[in-house]
Amino acid sequence: MERIPVLQMGEFLLVTIQVDMHDRLALTLQDDLTNYIVKTGARGVLIDISALEIVDSFIGRILGNIAMMSHLLDAETVVVGMQPAVAITLVELGLSLSGIRTALNVEKGMEILRTSLGLSSQERSDRVNG
Repeated sequence: MERIPVLQMGEFLLVTIQVDMHDRLALTLQDDLTNYIVKTGARGVLIDISALEIVDSFIGRILGNIAMMSHLLDAETVVVGMQPAVAITLVELGLSLSGIRTALNVEKGMEILRTSLGLSSQERSDRVNG
């Protein structure tokens, strides 16, 4: 079965979607992410959708569900790399994606997650450098 890799980076999970999302793959990702959050105790989830050119209403709802489930499991969700056409489609479909923070790129998304955990620059540096 096809799966989207979920990478752990400290307290965060990173998902980079590099394939066209179909319904079954989206549901598998939703299940995998919730299981990873519980298993790892992750406090944040960053989903990079920069490779997605099309998002339908089902995929949009799945992203919203992931954010709600993550929040219930004490993790923030940030979606990064949204293409303008995807943003237009989501608005036209009336999907607000409540509960999902967005950022232009992975770097800015990671900063949002760090800020949401209240990590100062020094604490972040200490955690990285041991």
